[in-house]
Amino acid sequence: MKYYYFLIPILIGIIAGSFLVLYQPQNVDSKILTESNLIENGSPVLGDSNAPITILEWGDYQCTYCYKFHQETLEIINEEFIQTGKVKIIFKDFPLNGPDSNLAAQASYCANDQEKYWQYHDELYKNWGGERTGWITRDSLTEFAKEIQLDINEFNKCLDENKYENKINKMYDFGKEIGIDATPSFLVFNNENIIKIRGNQPLEVFLKTFDELR
Repeated sequence: MKYYYFLIPILIGIIAGSFLVLYQPQNVDSKILTESNLIENGSPVLGDSNAPITILEWGDYQCTYCYKFHQETLEIINEEFIQTGKVKIIFKDFPLNGPDSNLAAQASYCANDQEKYWQYHDELYKNWGGERTGWITRDSLTEFAKEIQLDINEFNKCLDENKYENKINKMYDFGKEIGIDATPSFLVFNNENIIKIRGNQPLEVFLKTFDELR
């Protein structure tokens, strides 16, 4: 029975054409892979903080497949699972596409200072303009802040001081330490098991993962 249980997520991955496995990275102390350590330093929780299943998304605001996940799959997950208290999600930045992605990530936490993290997060993806195309600039980030009615002086001061640069760098380093190497990547877990999903997989992969963790 235990053998069969271990194979389920692997078989799901093969059937769905995804990378979906019980998450047991080599050379990582199991003490690091606790819920508190995984979600520490990340975004505010979206959903009920007591939801039994957690999605930890590692993303980059310029990443094409992160954008597709946000615009397609996440919308359904949010409506059917997050808003109903079954699942919660935390976002962690993994800025693979260079300084612009890092700057956008910093801006999201400057928005968080005004309790509008998720509004700004959504605004970034709403205005997504491709990978390394120059759409992320200081001016564009300020315009996004205006759209969600942030205090612009406070927002710009935060960005100009690079207030959250160290936070973003630490997130990136932690991701590498635990084996994150692509965006989007997801660690989906309950209080017993962690399943990794790599890439923008179909909704069905997430649904099967939720079933596996119930």
